Order: sequence, then C-alpha cells, then structure tokens
Amino acid sequence: MSITLAMTNTPSLTQAPRNPDLSSPRYASRLSSGLALLFMAYVAPGWADDLQGSVDEITVKAKSTHSKADAYYQKDAGAATRTNTPAMETSQAVNILSRQVLDDIHATRLDDTMELVSGVSRQNNFGGLWDNFAIRGFAGHDNTGPAMLRNGFSGNRGFNPPRDTANTERVEFLKGPAAALYGNSEPGGTLNVVTKKPQFKTSNSTEVYVGSYDTYRGVIDSTGPLSENLAYRLIVAAEDKGSFRDYVDSERLLLAPSLTWLISPSTTLNYELEYLKHRTPLDRGIALRDSNGRRLHNIHRNRFLGDPDAGDTTMEAFTHQLSLEHEFSERWRGRVGVAYKLNRTDGDALETRPGFSFISPAGDVRRRLRQRDLDSNDLNLLAELNGQFDTAGLQHDLLIGMEAYRFENQQWLGNNNGVGNALSINQYFPRYHIALPSSFTVASNFREQQTNIALFLQDQLSLDEHWKLMTGVRLESYRQELHNRLNNSITRQDHSVLSPRLGLTYVVNPTLSLYTSFSRSFRPNAGTAGGNQFGLDASGDAFDPERGRAWESGIKYQAPDQRLGATLAVFDITKTNVLTNNPSQPDFSIAAGEVRSRGIEFDLSGQLSERIRLIGSYTFTDAYLGKDLQLSPIPGLLPNGIVSAGSRLSNIPRHSANAMLMHEQPLASGGKLGVGGGFSYVGKRADSSEDLFELPSYVTVRLMSYWQMNPKLRLSLDVSNLFDREYYASSYNSSWVMPGTPRMITLGLQAKF
Repeated sequence: MSITLAMTNTPSLTQAPRNPDLSSPRYASRLSSGLALLFMAYVAPGWADDLQGSVDEITVKAKSTHSKADAYYQKDAGAATRTNTPAMETSQAVNILSRQVLDDIHATRLDDTMELVSGVSRQNNFGGLWDNFAIRGFAGHDNTGPAMLRNGFSGNRGFNPPRDTANTERVEFLKGPAAALYGNSEPGGTLNVVTKKPQFKTSNSTEVYVGSYDTYRGVIDSTGPLSENLAYRLIVAAEDKGSFRDYVDSERLLLAPSLTWLISPSTTLNYELEYLKHRTPLDRGIALRDSNGRRLHNIHRNRFLGDPDAGDTTMEAFTHQLSLEHEFSERWRGRVGVAYKLNRTDGDALETRPGFSFISPAGDVRRRLRQRDLDSNDLNLLAELNGQFDTAGLQHDLLIGMEAYRFENQQWLGNNNGVGNALSINQYFPRYHIALPSSFTVASNFREQQTNIALFLQDQLSLDEHWKLMTGVRLESYRQELHNRLNNSITRQDHSVLSPRLGLTYVVNPTLSLYTSFSRSFRPNAGTAGGNQFGLDASGDAFDPERGRAWESGIKYQAPDQRLGATLAVFDITKTNVLTNNPSQPDFSIAAGEVRSRGIEFDLSGQLSERIRLIGSYTFTDAYLGKDLQLSPIPGLLPNGIVSAGSRLSNIPRHSANAMLMHEQPLASGGKLGVGGGFSYVGKRADSSEDLFELPSYVTVRLMSYWQMNPKLRLSLDVSNLFDREYYASSYNSSWVMPGTPRMITLGLQAKF
C-alpha cells in the first residue's frame, strides 16, 4: 500500500488554486473527461453479462450492502468509532437513517430528515442556500454552518449548497463531541453522510416525481461491473422545484460518477466525484414584528420580500474523494485517502435589513441590495491503521491515524442601502420590479486560510465479557491566517489542541447495555458577533478557539432478532469562549460567552413485525446562556443590550417528538401495497439570540403510500403537512422568519431495468 498511489493526480497543498474558477476551461475539461468515462460505464451493462460468471464470486467477497443495510434499525455504530463496533458496545448515542427511511419519506434533501432524529432542530438556512441544524442545542457558526462529514472526511467547510440525497446511502447522526476523531466540531454532535458505492451486480433505475407548486424531479442511478475487478456507478439528478413562496423557484443538477477497483483480494481503490449546482433567489422569509416589538398580523406565508429582478444566487460545489483500503490480515487493515472540494457562490439579492428599527407598524420593510462573491477550496488528507490484538487477557481494538487539511476561504460582499426608503417594500401591499441601484460599497473583503495537522489514537478494550472501555485522544496543531483586504492587515495565530475522549459500557446481555462517557471539543473562532471586524478583537488580535465539554449516560436496547432498537440518553454540555459583543467597543467582539445544554433523548426504530416498521423519538432540551450576553441595545426592548444568563438559545425547542409507521401488505397479484404516516411536534422556541419573543409550537402530519406493481415498477403518492398547518420552521431574528411549507402532494414513479 502506498500513500503516493492514493494521492496520484490530486492537487497538492501547494498546487491548490488560490482563486478557484469553477467555470474555467480547466475544470470544464476535468468534468467533461469524467463524464466521458462514465458515459462508457453507462453503456457497459449491455456487455457486462458476459462477465457474470466471474463477477459472482467477487460479489460475495466485496459486497458492501445486504438486506439488513436498509433496515430502520442499524446495529453498527457507523462513523462514531471509525471501526466496526456494534452500537450496543459504543458509549454514545448514534442515530442512523438508512436508505429505506429516506425512500419511505421520499427525502430529496438532507433537510427532509431533520425531524426524524431526537435532539436535531432546524436553524437559519442562509436564505434557503444551505443546510443548517443544531444537535443538542449547538448549531455551529452563523456564517459557516454545523459540523458535517462526508464518508468520514470534512464536508462542510465553506459555503455548501443544500445536500441532495440521490447519492446518499445513509445519514449518521453522531451525538456528542467528535473532536477526538474528527477535530474541530460542535459539542452537540456531528452528521456524517455516507454516499452510494459502485456494485458488482448490474442495476439500473430511474425515478420521476411531480409535485405541488410545479415541482419536477428526475433521477437516474446506474451501477455494475466494467470488468472482473472494476465497477462503476453513475447518479444523475435534475430538479425544477417550484415553491409556495412568490418568485422563489429553484433549479439543481447533481452528477455523481464513481469507480471501485479491486486491485487484489485485499486491496480496494475507490474514487468519487460529485458536482452539485443549485440556483435560487436568496429568501430571508418574512418579518413578524415592528419597531415597537408588536406582532404584525395577517402576513401571507407566500410573501416574498426580495425582488425578482435582483436575480438568483448560484452555488456550485465540486467534491473529489479518493481512498485506498488494504487488509493486511484478518485483524489488521489500513486506509489512506484524500478529499478535495471547491465551492463557489455568487449573485445579487434585495433582502430585508435585520433589526426591529427597519420594520414599521404599517408593514413597511427597509431593504438593502447585496452582491456576494464567495470562494473556498478545501484539501483533506487522511491515513489510519486499525487492528485487533490481545494483551494480558485484554482484547484491544486499536485505531491510529493522521489527518491534515488546508482550507482557504475568500469572501467579497458589496452593499447598497439605497437612498431613504427607495428600496423599501410593504408586506401587505408589495410592489416589485423597482429600479435597482448599480453600484456597491465594499462591506467585506477578506481571505482566511487554515492549515492543520493532527494525530489521533483510540483504543477500545474488552475488559471481559461485559465491560467495554473506550479511550481516545487527538492532538492537533493549526494555524489560522486572516487577511483583511480593506486595510491590507494580516493576522496569524497558532494553537495546539488536545481533545480527549473516555467512555465505559456495560453489556448486561445481548439485548441491554448501559454506558457513560466524557469528551471535549474545540472549534476555531473565525467570525464576529455583531461587529464589523472579521475574526479580530479591538486590538487586532485573533480569538482563541471555542472549547466544549460533555457528559453523557444512557441505556440501549436491542431486540433478540436485532431488528428493533432503542436508546435513552441524558447529557450535559458546556461551551465556552463563545464570541459576543465588546461592551466598551460594540463594533468588535470578545471571546467571553458561555452556552449550556442539558436534556433527555429517546429514540426507537426497527421492525415491529414482518409487515410494520417504525421510527420515533422524543427530546427534552434545555439550551441556555451560561453567562450574560452583551448585544447591541434595542430601544424599548433591550435598552442595555444585555441578554441575561438562563435565556434560551434561538430555535431550540424544549420539547420535540416524532413518530412514523409504515405497513406493507402483500397482494394476490404478487405485488405489494404500502401505507404509512407520521407526525412531527416542535415546541415553542426563542426566535433570536435576544430571546425577547418566541415562535409558536406546531404539529405536522404526513401520509405515505406506494403500490409495488411488480419487482421492477413502483408508484408512490405522498402528502406532507396533511392538514395544511401554518407554522414557522426557523428564524434568525424577528425580521428573518421562514414560514413552513404548506400541504404538498407528490406523485412518483420508480422503475428498475
């Protein structure tokens, strides 16, 4: 096994472009070459049958999925340990949504899964341009989003378009800090998206959907062998999605080719490319309160406060992943890999100015025209070795690894507030197609670069038949460089961070286990809390990273047939060094904030019988400020600008619950009929960091049905928000509140050939 082989034809740390242009001929040529190769793969099934005799043997050895991989209850712990550890022996809560769950709810975007997992709540989604969520009350950075992985590699640095599920095999929610394995992250948890892989058995499928508000979607998924030891997969998804929001339509295109090469019986090389383009107007939602803090009533949930003439915002993301895996023996295996991601976001938007003072009692809303040009590139290298051995009567499952990355983020933001009320709009009587200014004042122009190298070590010890001890630690050294191009100042900082992890599990019997754990986390501070200086304090110095610590204990149950499982967990998490306004210099920030979260989670999933499958959860989360928070004063509402300790964190409900059930009935004709439904309950939430007002609680109901006419043809019909409940999905403040989607009906046809 050679690290050089894993890095072949991959940009090096010095070769990665500083100003990536995704529309340049070089990237167009790279994409065209990949598509040409995959076009050959797409026509390969016609002659692949000649190889079937030899491929059958390979399929048995190299199988990556089986019938239980799609079950509602997943008995493995996924990426929680980076090893093949059963969930019952893992000292943390893990929720895995399999492909079967995604298919049953017909999830097309990652956001569709958020209400199925305990402790996960929606957050401000940057005007509909990205995925944003909180786990156990911790939402990540306002401007970069939450911690997210893609096949174990970092997948969310920079601005990323909303994830499409066409190339998703399963979604893993890893509760609690993951810093001991994955580095900088939130202490509430981390999400890992596992992509679909090539298979050595020919399979082709297509899906077509038509839905409310002129929504159309098509998916093609083709996989199979190219030779005895080479398999391909090509996934293409295209979507033209209407919306209940006026003038807010979206278009997206996903291209995901991948190859698997069985170099030898013990060595596998995998390559994946994913290109995602997403285009839509930036939509900040509606304003709920006026300058006096009074509620504005009877605002239509379809009301768009931008202007169609401002155009769309376009997001593009190229993701390359190359990994080489080798089995040295039955007990030792290694992996080296590289991931390289390029992101670009650009476009204009006429958007609401945040703050009570810009909303009049008559419904007039002040706006500003903004122009964005955001670029990032992210190179990630990984090498790890995993093995099992015995010493002094103890069984060890040892993991040793090294990881390094270089991330570069460049942002240019232009701003025009207009003259007087020239750009204003009235929420009750909107007027569109106004004259837009053509000039901008540069509001922000900076470049951030992070470089990081880390070593991690984890040992899972079986002390005896019942006691399992997990120890882990990650040591990393990172450098952060901030270049403010407005004044040409450059600030650098270096930090070394140690992130430990300790967990103990007592396996009572094959159906019951108890666990407890402690872990720490960190995340670089690279932003402001209301000031205008990116990542710098009043002295021009960068901030120390945020630090988190978490305790968790719980009980896990697994049915004797391993088809049903449940977890009951309690947690207590504290995060310190959070950025807040500098009381003496409001244009700057200080790292003095503290937030806490504690609560109880319950999850249940699996087969109740041969014909009934179920998933459900309940969460109590008390997420609040641990110290007073200093913000800008709000006359009449928050005169001193101080949000007191104990105030709730925004968008985090104290109570939330969901349940979904699917029943399948065989038909005399040989087909199958599936009928199911479920509900989601989200409690009251603070609507902003000031915790002055709250968003009301809500319940939505969904219905799901399908008719499996034969093994190759299926017709589906789904209704979300069955009773057309009006609700608010999330908010950033009272000026940016996103209404929830009304009743939506989707008809789909899925075919295999």
